[in-house]
Amino acid sequence: MLVKAYAAALQGISATIITIEVNCTKGIQFFLVGLPDVAVRESHERIISALQVCGLTFPRNRIVINMAPADIRKEGSAYDLPLAIAILAAAEQVDSDRLSRYMMMGELSLDGSLQPIKGALPIAIKAREAGFEGLILPKQNAYEAAVVNNLKVYGVAELKEVIEFIDGKRELEPTVVDTRKEFYAKQQNYDCDFSDVKGQENVKRAFEVAAAGGHNIILIGPPGSGKSMMAKRLPSILPPFTLQESLETTKIHSVAGKIQGGVSLMTQRPFRAPHHTISNVAMVGGGGVNPIPGEISLAHNGVLFLDELPEFNRGVLEVMRQPLEDRKIQISRARFTVEYPAGFMLVASMNPCPCGYYNHPERTCLCTPGMVQKYMSRISGPLLDRIDIQIEIVPVPFEKISDLQPSESSEQIRERVIKARLIQEKRFAHENGVYCNAQMSSRLLREFAIPDAAGLNLLKNAMRRLNLSARAYDRILKVARTIADLENSSSIEAHHLAEAILYRSLDRENWGQ
Repeated sequence: MLVKAYAAALQGISATIITIEVNCTKGIQFFLVGLPDVAVRESHERIISALQVCGLTFPRNRIVINMAPADIRKEGSAYDLPLAIAILAAAEQVDSDRLSRYMMMGELSLDGSLQPIKGALPIAIKAREAGFEGLILPKQNAYEAAVVNNLKVYGVAELKEVIEFIDGKRELEPTVVDTRKEFYAKQQNYDCDFSDVKGQENVKRAFEVAAAGGHNIILIGPPGSGKSMMAKRLPSILPPFTLQESLETTKIHSVAGKIQGGVSLMTQRPFRAPHHTISNVAMVGGGGVNPIPGEISLAHNGVLFLDELPEFNRGVLEVMRQPLEDRKIQISRARFTVEYPAGFMLVASMNPCPCGYYNHPERTCLCTPGMVQKYMSRISGPLLDRIDIQIEIVPVPFEKISDLQPSESSEQIRERVIKARLIQEKRFAHENGVYCNAQMSSRLLREFAIPDAAGLNLLKNAMRRLNLSARAYDRILKVARTIADLENSSSIEAHHLAEAILYRSLDRENWGQ
């Protein structure tokens, strides 16, 4: 008997329908075709054991299984469940009438229980698009997939439940999630707050400007000055997720297997902090036949924090140059190209020199000028040019640390950031793919970031004195536009540009001399 069951394969952050065709005839051979990898071929042994535990026997017939389309590589163990059900249906051990109404995914344990899979959310989206009535998958993934409306999502714990459901002997309760209620209830739950930070008012101001305009920022300062502490608090002052941003970010993390059980949608912007020993592939994504998202994609709509920036491999840093400009990354294979979104805010920190105390107000730097220059040269000029805000940070004096007065909270800062972002949303309402000042092109700069006469003269002198590049010129205008937005000013004035120029610490003539 020939039957068909339906599953899905992940490609990028989308899914493709896989039709599992099983033909059961007289004989004793078993064939599995359609470009299955080792994990898919090994399903044979897992299915045999799971069926025995359920009181069923693996058919002693000639079984031919085709996974179509046959030119797409099938990877992983998530096909165990649809393969098992299709084999039983072809052998007429279960009813095949309901198979066409449901998509199924799940890894089988030897005892018949189901293990969680990756990519439940994009699979659920594809199931709805294809018109399936429901999706059957492990219980651990049900909450994640149930955010897709107009689709019945059944979370099951073991193979026996699915067999009885397909046979009509058991009713399964679909998982229901009030997406909007869940989303808005958990949006403001942050563990870190800027009220914990004592002093460092100029650095907090730089973070506020960065958050308001979506600008990349680098912190330069000695050990123990609070660089990592403040970077971890940046997500708490960023504008809350929109539902669309949350869905897009959740899809990426779902494909990478980063969504924990019981979580439907991500409600807080991601904060990724990879170690400096990270490889190129782990940073940009890839690996295997079907690439998976890297750190720059996992940080999409959030923050990518690179601590001790000069310690990263030069190649790892250079591969970020294109995603920083284009806000996406393409991973090419012989047969196809996968595109992952990579619209992240880059936050980097570094010591000013190998010993860490160059320009320290109290401690003496032990490095020679040549050593400082060599240390700084580990970061290329083109990469630094793509970082809008470069701010020096010095240790907090004892008087500030011991001050019991509470600092300004993240909520207060976030209110100003949201107001500035609303101004930018209106400004770029008719610009496709532009949502904040950091994304402005040269054309938009000429339209929305024109300084007044005094500001233009100030900027001209700064360009000559600091020998700034054309890209740095654009960065200064973008940051000045954001500072003006924070003040609700329609024009860019001289003091806005003066503050923006101050955020180019590494461009100073005497740096490292």
